[in-house]
Amino acid sequence: MKIFLTARALLLCAAAAAASVSSLPAAAATPPVRRPMPPYLSPADSLKLIQLAPGYRLELVLSEPQIQEPVVTVFDGNGRMFVAEMRSYMKDIDGTDEKTPTSRVSMHWSSKGDGVFDQHSVFIDKLVLPRQILPLRDSLLVQETDSGDIYEYRDTDGDGVADEKKLFFAGEARKANLEHQTSGLIWAQDNWLYSTYSSFRLRWTPRGVEKETTTANGGQWGLTQDNYGKPWIVNAGGELGPINFQQPVAYGIFKLRNEFAPGFTEVWPLVPIPDVQGGTSRFRPDAKTLNHFTATCGADIYRGDLLPADLVGDLLFCEPVGRLIRRTKIAVKDGVTTLSNPYAQSEFIRSSDPYFRPINLVTAPDGAIYVTDMYRGVIQESNWTKKGSYLRSVIQEYALDQNVGGGRIWRLVHDGATLGATPNMLGETPAQLVAHLAHPNGWWRDTAQKLLILQQDVSVVPALQTMARTHSDSLARQHALWTLEGLEALDSAIIREKLRDADTHVRVAAIRAAESLCKRGGTSLSADILALFKDASPEVAVQAMLTANLLKWPEAKPLIQKIAVASSSVGVKEIAAQVLNPLAAQVAVGYGGEQRALLEHGQQIFMELCFACHGLDGRGTPLEGRALTLAPPLAGSATLLSHRDAAINAILYGVSGPVAGHTYEAQMAPMGANDDEWLAAVTSYVRTGFGNRGSVVTPKDIARVRAATTGRTEAWTLPELQQSVPQPLADRSAWKFTGSSGPKDQPAAFTWDKPAGITVTPAQAPGAWFQIELTEPALLTDLRLESVKNPRNYPRGYTVALSEDGITWSPPVAKGQGSGPVLEISFPPARAKWVRITQTGSAGNVPWTVDGLVLFGRPAPATGAQ
Repeated sequence: MKIFLTARALLLCAAAAAASVSSLPAAAATPPVRRPMPPYLSPADSLKLIQLAPGYRLELVLSEPQIQEPVVTVFDGNGRMFVAEMRSYMKDIDGTDEKTPTSRVSMHWSSKGDGVFDQHSVFIDKLVLPRQILPLRDSLLVQETDSGDIYEYRDTDGDGVADEKKLFFAGEARKANLEHQTSGLIWAQDNWLYSTYSSFRLRWTPRGVEKETTTANGGQWGLTQDNYGKPWIVNAGGELGPINFQQPVAYGIFKLRNEFAPGFTEVWPLVPIPDVQGGTSRFRPDAKTLNHFTATCGADIYRGDLLPADLVGDLLFCEPVGRLIRRTKIAVKDGVTTLSNPYAQSEFIRSSDPYFRPINLVTAPDGAIYVTDMYRGVIQESNWTKKGSYLRSVIQEYALDQNVGGGRIWRLVHDGATLGATPNMLGETPAQLVAHLAHPNGWWRDTAQKLLILQQDVSVVPALQTMARTHSDSLARQHALWTLEGLEALDSAIIREKLRDADTHVRVAAIRAAESLCKRGGTSLSADILALFKDASPEVAVQAMLTANLLKWPEAKPLIQKIAVASSSVGVKEIAAQVLNPLAAQVAVGYGGEQRALLEHGQQIFMELCFACHGLDGRGTPLEGRALTLAPPLAGSATLLSHRDAAINAILYGVSGPVAGHTYEAQMAPMGANDDEWLAAVTSYVRTGFGNRGSVVTPKDIARVRAATTGRTEAWTLPELQQSVPQPLADRSAWKFTGSSGPKDQPAAFTWDKPAGITVTPAQAPGAWFQIELTEPALLTDLRLESVKNPRNYPRGYTVALSEDGITWSPPVAKGQGSGPVLEISFPPARAKWVRITQTGSAGNVPWTVDGLVLFGRPAPATGAQ
């Protein structure tokens, strides 16, 4: 799974119509190499092959057959452990019957409270690859693969089996590859629910579930938060590891210089099996070990009280292709967060067992870290193990597809440590829960806060106010403040007081918590927050900027412009600049109504999926130490700018092989499982964004191409793709242009870089026309008209007629209405040397201009030939 994470995890957006590629071609006629299958090991024997940092050790908690294919582990308020088991995941190399409802969520608990989970039940059965689970009070939220819905399950009779199911949130189904769907659902400190692959966040309230649009966070599998409530995610598809961690993602995406210490993305595994989608460039030639992040997932910030204090606040995440767990030190200096690996040319945890596949981590109630290990051979989805793929040959060479149905839960402990007590929060009073907000284990603080908000007992408000004001532990003050916010019991007085708290993080929390008051119409706090632009702490100053920008205060932008120039803090200056000029490409101008809505949806999809390989700017994600990017650039892509059907075919079926003479690591995955609107949205966005001048693609266009290619299962090669669609006519320098209100026989080269457009008429009115005379007849199929420099000057209505001699004209071969700055018109293939476009609409004093024109077709057959 690269969850799952193909071993290159290819978050490739459908949009990459530009044709991302597979790394290595299949071997030709030589028979595949077969090696002895690596031995399947018992938990005890596998444990012997796991190397850990000094003083640490792993203990087995659960294993097969009690659990199979575990992917997520969480705990409820009484310390009961819930495990999501994807029992149908990749049972063979082709993923046969993967979506059958045979998966489940199991529940496990300790009858003696001693850390031995000796009691078990199947809490929910017959699920389709459950991917998100989150305990509430006496219920469990669950989301299955291919569904955007989240259901709430409850056991009403205490037998350990859920017997009640209610819809918690109705979302949009996503039929994409299971690696490209939401995961990591958490209840964050700010009382919002976050998950990966989402451009929104959810919030439980007594009135129902609220949804708020956010920036997509860029994560893939798993999500965690630090002691200050900032979500942390890691990305596999772009080989990025931790991503978008400078500020909470609800405020946007920020990338700063020096985010990573030198060599941070290099990994140091022990297993010499090159089962990595990136091919030979992603493993060391001699050792055959992974050399770079490729499947990072399942992150956890350690916030417990059992393991050594120097681990608290560190980020840990899994690399299942490398069979390792990375420990990451987080340093914040001058407003810039930098990550580093504390083990030179080594790792915190790594194994020489090829089947050790850690994919998720979580800090538990007992203070330990629990490791979810799928313990299997194949950890890539079937999209990347198809016949002829490099990865399939490696899987078969080592017989990795023969080990399925395993799974272990490990507990990370340290010498001399004693497991913490088992909680009993579900039976405690609200007053008892308030006391847990000062617990040294972050799991206890988070769970107590969540339960207090779910109970909505306002009798604890005075105690919370006292804790927020006077408690000696700044983390307790933070949680008390956020619990008041979740109970809707915050007031301006306590916010003002906490804006002056001695602790930086409490001041930041107060700014963020104040947003809920401001959103409900309160304006009295704006001056207090704007004043914090000058706070001595860069973290506080940045948060004040982010909040003011989020709330769209009119005073914000001028103040941010000033601080971007005047501040001496690197972090403040760089984030201020990015607030004013966001990194992500914006939706193209000139489109309105349904087209703009389609493009905005496409931008959302791109930010959720595609940017990881293609970059925020569409120029490809850089690879450390290499000139070539991870995937081909979308900006200026010949495939995107050619006939729209090329882009559509690429997104439907994927693309493999070289692009412009280069072999890229990331292959373009087929996205045809998504619906036509989804595909049209993201294809339109990349064809019109990043400076591209392609046309909008409609859902009908997708449906037309899908129907015409029914039965196709293989990815296109780029030459094959180009041959399948009409091509732009070349050598336009000798074309002649004439118009109803322009000089006759004026040569005009309608090229992309023409500095001035051609004004057909200064005011659009029916009957105005212009025509193009080619140098020789051609078999024409499509016409693209552009008015990008003046987006309002597109034709409000049009007809297209053709002629072979410039005298006798065909009846209109196409007619319609313009709706944006790039108009692509299709008509039945016809031989012609002259093309005439006639205006049929009116637009007052709006001119009709053309600053780009493309004709598509093929060389015409001789007159009389078929």
